[in-house]
Amino acid sequence: MKNLLDFFVKHSAWFVLMLYLILSCVLLVRNNPYQQSVYLTSANAVCATVYEGISSVTDYFHLKGINENLQERNALLEMELVDLRARVNDLKMQLPDTLKSQPVLQHFDFVVAHVISNSIAQTNNYITINRGEADGIRPEMGVVDQTGVVGIVNVVGKHSARIISLLNPDIRLSCKLRDSEYFGSMVWEGGDSRYAILEELPKHLTYQVGDTVVTSGFSTVFPEGIIVGTVEGRARNLSDSFVSLKVRLTTNFSQLSTVRVITNDMAEELKMLEVNPNDTIKQKEGRP
Repeated sequence: MKNLLDFFVKHSAWFVLMLYLILSCVLLVRNNPYQQSVYLTSANAVCATVYEGISSVTDYFHLKGINENLQERNALLEMELVDLRARVNDLKMQLPDTLKSQPVLQHFDFVVAHVISNSIAQTNNYITINRGEADGIRPEMGVVDQTGVVGIVNVVGKHSARIISLLNPDIRLSCKLRDSEYFGSMVWEGGDSRYAILEELPKHLTYQVGDTVVTSGFSTVFPEGIIVGTVEGRARNLSDSFVSLKVRLTTNFSQLSTVRVITNDMAEELKMLEVNPNDTIKQKEGRP
């Protein structure tokens, strides 16, 4: 304490000078309009700079929430677009009561999740997300991001889940060209994570480089019309009866961050029908 008092006594002249300078500045600004204007302008500029810095920091921490909100909006728009395309196709086929039919995607919904682990250089690649059984995630649910198909849920924990990436030979995804009714199987054969092969297409199929490849809708996993990639050209053929196309995937698997898990409340019922449709018919007719 004595040392502190000695310090103030020793430098008292400087403290008095600083006090007079501050008082002088206050009086100068308070009693002179010009100096007051200059002070306020400078103070506002300094405050604006400080506030801008604070805003930049807080905005950075809010990016996660903003990105999640954008994903939800994109998902809704994407589902609406797919639904509209399906309805247009129905109208072109002149089906009865098309306008009175229920929305094609009424049974589909989505859950936004964040990628916490991802591999692209392995023979069999997997992705881990931070959503699980507690969030309504179940095995065999489709997964997409804002650009295209990502994979299919394989193993589910309480608060996390593992996805079989599209970059995995174990997945064979039913796909077709957007403006065609012919469908085939999409498979990744290893190597470059940007490309996959669309196999088992009929030999007489006409296509052009750049044509869009979408899901066929012939499963409970993905609705029809979800984009997968674009045609790069013809691939090697394993059969004289079919043709294979090289497809450039629209999903950038090296930069996956936020994904959407597609849920289908009709999945269980459809699976039961697919297992043994004859049993269902017998039950309806009252036969054992």
